[in-house]
Amino acid sequence: MTNPPAASVEDHPPADPSSTAAAPNLTVAPSLLRNRSYMLLMTGMTAESLGAGVALFAVPLVAYGITGSVVQAGAVAAVGQVGALLATLPAGVVADRVERRRLIAVSATVGAALWGTVALAAGLGSLTAWHLAAVLFGASVVGALVDPATSGAFRSVVPMPQLPTALAAVQGRDAVASLLAGPLGGVLYAVAHAVPLAAAAIGHLATAVCTWLVREPLNGDVAAARATRPAEALREGLRFVWSVPLFRALLGLFVVINVAFGGLMVGINLELVRTGTAPLLIGLVDLAVGLGVLAGAVLAPRLVARFRAGVLVVGALGTLAAGAVAMAALNTYVGYVLLLPPALLLVPAANACLSGYAAAITPPQLQGRLSSVLGLTGLAAGPLVPLVGSGLLERFGLGTALVVLAGLLVVTVAVLSTVRSLWRVGTPDTWADDAAALAASGVVPDEPGPPGAGR
Repeated sequence: MTNPPAASVEDHPPADPSSTAAAPNLTVAPSLLRNRSYMLLMTGMTAESLGAGVALFAVPLVAYGITGSVVQAGAVAAVGQVGALLATLPAGVVADRVERRRLIAVSATVGAALWGTVALAAGLGSLTAWHLAAVLFGASVVGALVDPATSGAFRSVVPMPQLPTALAAVQGRDAVASLLAGPLGGVLYAVAHAVPLAAAAIGHLATAVCTWLVREPLNGDVAAARATRPAEALREGLRFVWSVPLFRALLGLFVVINVAFGGLMVGINLELVRTGTAPLLIGLVDLAVGLGVLAGAVLAPRLVARFRAGVLVVGALGTLAAGAVAMAALNTYVGYVLLLPPALLLVPAANACLSGYAAAITPPQLQGRLSSVLGLTGLAAGPLVPLVGSGLLERFGLGTALVVLAGLLVVTVAVLSTVRSLWRVGTPDTWADDAAALAASGVVPDEPGPPGAGR
């Protein structure tokens, strides 16, 4: 599950409808399919998502094959997540201060080189746990740089009214990647352990090439952004996120949700590996996840247009928690495969709603920092997910692990349903007014001019 940023302006009055900022945009934007810059970004990121998905499917299998221990395999994956956790806040500042097209292209090229080293080592039979962990660490730093830059780039090339549709398409992209990554990863892993690792290198190269072909500027005024010292720029981003009530409420809750569901999936996958399940059958579990998210991504634009955020988010995560409880009760392979699609069906709509709202109310010069700060909900969970999943599996067995993690999901969703600011976020036709109200409230920092310019 992705990390759904959200926002609310409950502490700010509505904007004056007569103001320019609040006036509706009467220009009909062209179809996203005719938006060259958007399609290039989507093509590159789709290739990267598929390549990374194939590789990350293979990583637990490769790590277990090297170490012979589910706990050590989980530790290798956890080390990989630490890089993103350390880099994410600085990366958001970098994404707002550096030309994003160059940043994405260079970072993706470095990622391709890193994945290429593990593919080569695996092919030669010389891959070690330390080498794999080091590359996962470096690749997660690359991801920390690419993610906020890509989020800001999407906001630069997609008009505000089309943001929910564009972000639902991103959910669909990830779903397709998940849909294909598991079975494809299983087949490629059976051919040779190095092949799925090489897929990540190819995906990163595709991102670098596609992003470099984008002609449209992907930043605001970079010179103005650089006029603020990096430490002050980071403080501005943190202050902005903390000033929005729903950001504050959800930062902690989504860490717990990501740990609970992510740990549940890690536990299931490692148990299947430990019991000798065929890689193709393990891949079908990821296929079930992809089917649910893909179907949800198709429904997401209509659901976001019709329902308020509170209904979507609580409904989506409540359904997810119910599915986790049912999986814990059944605790069978068939149960996992059948229950995962409906459990995840509403998650893309919730993600598209909250991500679109956050992007819509945030000024262009803060997009990178917004993405990195809110991304902490997933990144803080990242190192914990494999440790929690593998630790509970090793200590108590899969049945108890599923019960504990499903119970944690239920409790967290119950707490989430009491967050009042969540229920105040409306449908997309109200987001421009919320953005104007937030700007009028004074919480958005003034963007300084270039050095030497008057303020």
